[in-house]
Amino acid sequence: MASQIGLKVQAVMSFHQCGGNVGDSCTIPLPRWVVEEMEKEPNLAYTDQWGRRNYEYVSLGCDDLSLLKGRTPVQCYADFMRSFRDRFAAMLGSTTVEIQVGMGPAGELRYPSYPELDGTWKFPGIGAFQCYDRFMLASLRASAISAGHPEWGHGGPSDAAGYNSWPEDAPFFRHDGAGWHSPYGDFFLSWYSGLLLQHGDKVLSAAAAVFHGTGTKISVKVAGIHWHYGTRSHAAELTAGYYNTYFRNGYMPIAEMIGRHGAVLNFTCVEMKNSEHPTDAMCRPEELVTQVATGGGRLA
Repeated sequence: MASQIGLKVQAVMSFHQCGGNVGDSCTIPLPRWVVEEMEKEPNLAYTDQWGRRNYEYVSLGCDDLSLLKGRTPVQCYADFMRSFRDRFAAMLGSTTVEIQVGMGPAGELRYPSYPELDGTWKFPGIGAFQCYDRFMLASLRASAISAGHPEWGHGGPSDAAGYNSWPEDAPFFRHDGAGWHSPYGDFFLSWYSGLLLQHGDKVLSAAAAVFHGTGTKISVKVAGIHWHYGTRSHAAELTAGYYNTYFRNGYMPIAEMIGRHGAVLNFTCVEMKNSEHPTDAMCRPEELVTQVATGGGRLA
């Protein structure tokens, strides 16, 4: 039908649960066979420091592990995209001109740090780190040992407060930088954001291989986390996996990774104005968009 009336299509490869995020009007869980595997091995789910599991998207800590009926999650994503390519080959490059590749909750390249489902998080809370499944903890321990600080490998910051806290409520995120801007803070945030970048690179590599030569462009959705952007720590961005602070441009590495694959960065708050949001939450969507737009990313 789109072809008949001259419309172009952006096809979204969704690998996440629908429900529990901004704009979700229905609930569609992950495929039953994936949920069954997560029930057998709960560590397939992202986990916070209180042991709360998040079933929106399979944890990136499992990317290279054959835990989904003999396949890795990335292999499953690639198989799905390959099936889509083969089924709709005649439309690729003509009617279907863009493939947006899901990378996490809400289809975005991020951790599920601010889940609205069941009221766990409410705007403008800072969210919580999602690194407590056993696979991510094993990676953290190995990285800490490699850095010469095994004591840093037991989990995320113990003083990062909770989902609905504000930056100054949490010693780790306070203005003075004693937590997030310390050697330990830099180690942890580099590891946490680095795993997210690696995940994006793996899934994009699979997508680029599948859709090579089809005439379609590939895109990635990055979340516009604009609340508390006006603070030094940018706490809400940090818990989501974007190591962006007063002293560090966290979007440049993301843009560079996406650019290496010739993909486009889709940003979610391009249309927002500062005046539309509460001033006490230091919301700065306009400044955030400017940073991302000038940081090497091609916005769409």
